[in-house]
Amino acid sequence: MPLIELGDSIPPNTAHAVSVSLPTWKANVGYEEGEQWVVDAMTTGYPRFFIHKSIQAFSRDIVSSHGTAGQHAILFPTRKAAGRCLNFIRDKASPSALVNLDTIRLVLDPAKKPPDALQAVLPSISAVLCTATAYPFAKQYWQHSGDGVSSRRAEFCHALFKEGILIPEDKLPSPVPSQQKLGRGPRRYRRTASIGDDDNDFNSRRHYSVGADVSSADGHSTDTMETSKFLEERYGRNLDVSLVPNAKSAIRRRIAGVLTTDIELDSTTTLPAMDSNARGISNFKEDDIYLVPCGMNAIFTTHQTLLRAREPRKSVNFGFPYVDTLKILQKFGPGATFYGRGTQADLDDLENRLKGGERFLGLFCEFPGNPLLTCPDLARIRQLADAYDFAVVVDETVGTFVNVNVLPFADVVVSSLTKIFSGDCNVMGGSIILNPNSRYYLSLKSVMTSEFEDTYWAEDVIFMERNSRDFESRIDRVNANAEAICEVLNAHPLVTQVYYPKYNESRPNYEACRLPNGGYGGLLSCTLKTKAHAVAFYDALETAKGPSLGTNFTLTSPYVVLAHYQELEWAASFGVDPNLLRVSVGLEDDLPSVFLRALQVAEECHGSG
Repeated sequence: MPLIELGDSIPPNTAHAVSVSLPTWKANVGYEEGEQWVVDAMTTGYPRFFIHKSIQAFSRDIVSSHGTAGQHAILFPTRKAAGRCLNFIRDKASPSALVNLDTIRLVLDPAKKPPDALQAVLPSISAVLCTATAYPFAKQYWQHSGDGVSSRRAEFCHALFKEGILIPEDKLPSPVPSQQKLGRGPRRYRRTASIGDDDNDFNSRRHYSVGADVSSADGHSTDTMETSKFLEERYGRNLDVSLVPNAKSAIRRRIAGVLTTDIELDSTTTLPAMDSNARGISNFKEDDIYLVPCGMNAIFTTHQTLLRAREPRKSVNFGFPYVDTLKILQKFGPGATFYGRGTQADLDDLENRLKGGERFLGLFCEFPGNPLLTCPDLARIRQLADAYDFAVVVDETVGTFVNVNVLPFADVVVSSLTKIFSGDCNVMGGSIILNPNSRYYLSLKSVMTSEFEDTYWAEDVIFMERNSRDFESRIDRVNANAEAICEVLNAHPLVTQVYYPKYNESRPNYEACRLPNGGYGGLLSCTLKTKAHAVAFYDALETAKGPSLGTNFTLTSPYVVLAHYQELEWAASFGVDPNLLRVSVGLEDDLPSVFLRALQVAEECHGSG
């Protein structure tokens, strides 16, 4: 990948990119410190931490049209999600911050006669309006929960809003009298066009077409018919909404492991049948897999579901976690017990607590963990869970279901599809799998049936389905590249530690879940002799550099600086070096030489001691 300037999107020139370039160590620190030379250069950022500029623009326009001076808006896809944000603000903010706290729901104006294709994608927005004092709490909820709108949804709905087609729900006109029958519009107003061709690579890849009929009332004026025609031409572009359910089904069947080939979707496509023994368990059905807008929302939704399905209790966060997992458990329920190292000694302590009568809602862990790539002993955790009645939730994002099968040990498996499942770094997504043989399955299924809202935006579904078609073949290449880089790092005198499932002490736990043809994944971390060496190595490394992981290109970051800058000593207390470098390995050729050159630069700058 060519040099990417500070603040540019990764990949470059991608409207909905999931990462941003921070090409030097100093830039990462500057970002964390809020230094203007970094902040002002940023065109985008990681979506849950940096609210996309298209979402910011829509928020400003909502406040301008329907808010009051000094208010801010933060956007959600549904009324229930906005309500959860309101409750969080009320619970966490001071009473003085709760003035002018409100919500507004924007929906399609039926008087504009929106075409069927537009109605089918449910382009609605629920905005939380709040003061500047309350906004940081709204932003916390946005970041932790993953409930916020995607940038594609915001961009699409903003255009409708500016045309007066998306209006406040409380301003809807009176219903059309029942005796007025709606007929099909004239054929000349039916056309094929596209939705969301904003990503620059879209037109060079597979397309979905739409030819939705425009409906209009018989006898209505030319103006009304022209409005319908305009809406169809402007907002009915290149997305056959009839294909979205099929695209979701294809994604779910890839996750189940029954769709393993690159298959083109159209109205006649027949997907492979679900295998009731997929993922190594019996009774597995497609509707046990739920798609959500991002990986963190999978964790948030699972935790909320457990709290409703079982008696609310504290949870266990086992192993050093991705930053927001622990925050979810701490802030959205009775709290969490944290075992930051995830060792056998930690399991001994947990077992002693359980024997002493302490009880938990569930245990949340990553397999492997991020960034140390350690693997918990899932077999022992499963035994404790069965004996002492707690649920096991495993995040398989880093391991991937091509390399490992953790579902037999878990009650729920979650994953961020944003990462290697997509690979293209231009769309968000997440998944939740309920183990049908779990003792909690019926209660979890009941809550999901009554409470789950499918808020995965149609355009994001289409991009995710397309990106994931070659997922399995990419994993094989990434596995091989990661091992080759590890060999270079392990052999170099500047490198003090390589963290990778193949070389960690917890390798037996990984092997217990590794599939016959599985590798060790595409994520690794390392430490060098001194901070100066780490800085020189990072600055010289000829890869993309920024947040996120699981991209088709190699992406490097000083992970602890980005994720734990305000708590470096806390992270170090669990063995996480503040100067650790995390590498998400991509598909490029000759990666070992890229890393060797950067090591040579670090050695030339600061010696080998």
